[in-house]
Amino acid sequence: MIYYLIELALSCIYHVTNTIHLTITNTIMYLLLCVTNTIDITTHNTYVSVMYHSLYLSLLRCGHCKKLAPDFAKAASRLKGSVQLAKVDCTANPDTCKGFGASAYPLLKVFRNGVDAGSYTGPRTADGIVQYMRTQTGPDSVPLRTEEDLQAFVNNYDPSIVGFFPPGSTGLPEFLKAAAQLREQFRFAHSVEPDLGGPHSLDPPLEGPQTLHVVLFRPPRLSSRFEEGSVLFTDPVSVAALRRFIRDSLYGMCPHLTLENKERLRVRDLLTVYYDLDYRRNPTGSKYWRNRVMKVASRYSSRGLSFAVANKHDFLSELEEDFGLGMSEATELPVVTIKTRLGHKFTMREEFTRDGSSLERFLDDYFSGLLKRFIKSQTVPEINNSPVKVLVAESFEEVVNQPEKDVLVQFFSPRCPHCKKLTPVYTELAEQLYLDPNLIIAEMDATANDVPLGYDVQGFPTIYFAPVGKKDQPIRYEVTH
Repeated sequence: MIYYLIELALSCIYHVTNTIHLTITNTIMYLLLCVTNTIDITTHNTYVSVMYHSLYLSLLRCGHCKKLAPDFAKAASRLKGSVQLAKVDCTANPDTCKGFGASAYPLLKVFRNGVDAGSYTGPRTADGIVQYMRTQTGPDSVPLRTEEDLQAFVNNYDPSIVGFFPPGSTGLPEFLKAAAQLREQFRFAHSVEPDLGGPHSLDPPLEGPQTLHVVLFRPPRLSSRFEEGSVLFTDPVSVAALRRFIRDSLYGMCPHLTLENKERLRVRDLLTVYYDLDYRRNPTGSKYWRNRVMKVASRYSSRGLSFAVANKHDFLSELEEDFGLGMSEATELPVVTIKTRLGHKFTMREEFTRDGSSLERFLDDYFSGLLKRFIKSQTVPEINNSPVKVLVAESFEEVVNQPEKDVLVQFFSPRCPHCKKLTPVYTELAEQLYLDPNLIIAEMDATANDVPLGYDVQGFPTIYFAPVGKKDQPIRYEVTH
């Protein structure tokens, strides 16, 4: 009954159709399909990147469409003349998109020489799209012939991975294979010049046909007396071994957290220090605070907590909405947060001291379990006896995890027009089932409350069912057509 009513309502709300065909003739094409469709692609290109975006789900996740659009337009403008970006609206044949694996949206794929080269894994910001697409135009690994070539390559804003190989080394093909697979994320270069890379050579050299070494150079802007500026890899070269080496060595003790790399860095428990960080406009000030963080981090880095620094201007809305922190322009002092893999959040309330003592006290309290978690939550309603129960972050667990009750939860945004269209249907459903003592129909404003662990809310409305006996495995409602 529950699923039938919701299915019927959503099917009526989200039904649209249309048709389109496309011919691609440019060197690199980044194609955005805002709805599913049959696509006739004729191409002689080297690279084609395609994004499939279902209208049915875009209406459910409309925020992602709006968020991507301005960055996509900015990237198109900056790449004009070298890389062409295009947007296409289509709505007729979902089977075609499914043929390319488009089951969740938005999906981005890359085609090279007319062959599907896999999903786009780059960032979805203007800077990230530009950087990613530009990496598609050059070689997988840049050949280096002189010391000047080497210095020019590693003196970059991003990390560099350089392989030094003797002529005829069997390690070079494997290195190039790794570069081809990982080029979208990292910068690679190699050299077979016997006199190049002397300062980075091994003494004594490795024996046998695998005599080689690979060096990961961290960006000069992140140089610090607290860690080496380069990391040496000396194992036999393989794609898997290089991938592990880069993953373990890339970021170092205290990397620069950006909008592009935040997802990769936040897979661990992470302490982040936010301040007016800008290595291009203010390198001295940027290094000043990072060095103070690293001085403290060097004493705690073995305890399972990672560290990072970030430009506060890049994360203003996140700091305010997720941590309740308003960043004043009048102060230059950093603010500090911790977010764990489980989603637990903590903020340092004491003012950041230049000697690092306040940060040390914060860390001592964190590891001692003395810090109070920050939870973004509306006030628990005093009266909550309507058919649709109102949930907030502070009451969510108490209501939803009642062991003897099934609970249906809608996560919504007050600004989402599709949520408003669903409201009368959802309310009618709650009214019809109101007298069932073992069932609760509820809703929560996911823009004003932290979404609990186990509930993946990427757009609105999102509906979950938490049945009796499976509270730790809530079932996401999926629209079918």
